[in-house]
Amino acid sequence: MNQAEILVLYYSRYGATRDLARLIAEGIESVPGINARLRTVPAISTVCEATEAPVPNEGAPYVEYTDLQECVGLALGSPTRFGNMAAPMKYFWDGSSSEWLNGALIGKPACVFTSTGSMHGGQESTLLTMMIPLLHHGMVIVGLPYSESDLMSSNTGGSPYGVTHLAHADGRAPISPEEQRLAKAQGKRLAETALKLLQKK
Repeated sequence: MNQAEILVLYYSRYGATRDLARLIAEGIESVPGINARLRTVPAISTVCEATEAPVPNEGAPYVEYTDLQECVGLALGSPTRFGNMAAPMKYFWDGSSSEWLNGALIGKPACVFTSTGSMHGGQESTLLTMMIPLLHHGMVIVGLPYSESDLMSSNTGGSPYGVTHLAHADGRAPISPEEQRLAKAQGKRLAETALKLLQKK
């Protein structure tokens, strides 16, 4: 029998959100009985004729809507764009009406994470607005409790709504030790919650 999988879905422009996704996946897979399924979304263009290759040149494969049906939980990540998720991720969720209609995500746990170039770049509003489509899909939102002491000591990222990363304007700041621990803790908490919910079925 295949192990249950949590979908770690992200969009990353310069790599910081991807790095957070990998750390969250590591936290997920620290819980026996759960695997992480890393997926991304293609960039979008204002030019209607522009298309992306069906398979990305590097990194995670592109997400398919069947991934939403097959997962037992979801970690959703995007860089901050004016206090909201990036357009490619929003575009994906705007196309998920069929999954909403058939209740593919109802009762499954989810968490959110983000990266931004400035300290006050809208991290928390991005996390909160990313939760909105997940709530419409009937998901159970899992945050980061203050029992994670790094929430009180981090100078670079982290919030009770989900882990964040301060990448700076050039996007090249490494994930701090506090952010790394918070990302792994968030993934672990999501996986543990998913297992508990599965056991109640």
